[in-house]
Amino acid sequence: MQNDMKNLLDSVNTGTLFLDHQLLIRRYTPEAVKVYRLIATDVGRPLGDITSNIEGEDLLSELQGVLDTLIPREREVRTNDGAWYLARMQPYRTLDNVIAGAVLTFTNVTDFKLARIKLGAAETARTLLAEGIVNTVAEPLIVLDGGLQVVSASRSFYQHFQVPAEETVGRKIYALGNGQWNIPALRQLLEDILPREQVMEGYVVEHDFPVLGARRMVLNARRIVTTAGDTELILLAMVAVEPLEKP
Repeated sequence: MQNDMKNLLDSVNTGTLFLDHQLLIRRYTPEAVKVYRLIATDVGRPLGDITSNIEGEDLLSELQGVLDTLIPREREVRTNDGAWYLARMQPYRTLDNVIAGAVLTFTNVTDFKLARIKLGAAETARTLLAEGIVNTVAEPLIVLDGGLQVVSASRSFYQHFQVPAEETVGRKIYALGNGQWNIPALRQLLEDILPREQVMEGYVVEHDFPVLGARRMVLNARRIVTTAGDTELILLAMVAVEPLEKP
């Protein structure tokens, strides 16, 4: 069993350290030397005496917290050579369910982490591009999500309807301006017509706005859907907003 355990630990690609209650090193796998500068004679030494390749703070306080609370912890750490690892800390339990120390494992997640960073950068670039496109449109334009909450709006929208961005983005369109956009014709467009048609052009809405007064708006609306058929975004452009003469 000792030989089987040694060969098993030598063959796994996860860096693992077995520690006792005083955080003394009992055993470690070869992969662990990529995170801690370990040599064979370090067995029996405190983990705190071993130089770590982890950037920033070490994991000693968190390991002690695991021993005190018996609650496992995990977090991502970066080594000095730029590699990323998922560090997991959990109590070491014997077959009799006795806590005999802690186990610290390191799983290399560099490829996943770098891909996620690139994805985040791409998402940020896409957001900036979308905002730039929205702001170059001369007509008032508002972008809604599937729940009809405002994702963004063009500068011309804010200027024309005299509303600030902080009172617009993140709010449902019907709640904007103390409910001035709670228009039956607009509800019909967004909730009844657009889900069926996906695109609607030249839709006329007449409404008396508290600040602007009576207006006649010609709307173009487009629903952007995912491959699964779910609504992702709704583009609502006011291609014409004109004073409405009351009889």
